Amino acid sequence: MPSRSGNVPKDAVHHPIFARFYEKQSLAAEKLIAAHRKELLAGLSGRVIEIGAGNGLNFAHYPSAVSEVVAIEPERHLRQLAVEAALRAEVPVDVVPGAAEALPVKSEAFDAAVFSLVLCSVRDVPRALAEARRVLRPGGELRFFEHGRAPKSRAMVTFQRGLDATVWPRLFGGCHVGREPVISVRDAGFEITASRDFLIPPSRLRLPTSYCVIGTAVRS
Repeated sequence: MPSRSGNVPKDAVHHPIFARFYEKQSLAAEKLIAAHRKELLAGLSGRVIEIGAGNGLNFAHYPSAVSEVVAIEPERHLRQLAVEAALRAEVPVDVVPGAAEALPVKSEAFDAAVFSLVLCSVRDVPRALAEARRVLRPGGELRFFEHGRAPKSRAMVTFQRGLDATVWPRLFGGCHVGREPVISVRDAGFEITASRDFLIPPSRLRLPTSYCVIGTAVRS
């Protein structure tokens, strides 16, 4: 069982207005995203920690070989929704308050860690990834599904940087559109074993959040 005596307050993140917007937006977007969630979690087994579980939309996609999911969510409203989603899940899910930068669990306690549309909004990406590395057993997997910097468009990268420096994080719960998740994962000491870039939505329309990557890394 996770240790719940960490030094992070229960409401380490407090975005009540954005949380309600995210609840509605995420459900509306699920037709586009559900298949990616399934791909992200395919083949997992054993004990899994999901860092930043939001309203728990991943829970329905965990394979039966997963023995337990410890789902960390710092925002109170989203955490309540995650608890409700956990009750409907086909694998055991324990929803726990906490922040990515100070996970309230023991070291080397998990077979896999999952980040799903989370690294864009954590306050300290290197620290969050260091925490994920701490709680994974040697050889454990990191699964990630994130949006980030446009790979081939200088104009979009400039636009993303402008948004990140001004209104976007304030309007969208700390989200940044121009981060580079693959580089961050590699810099944190993980070995990238697979990654795939794609667009959401998969059309000619390009939004600042369209540039996504899904991948797997291993803790050495």
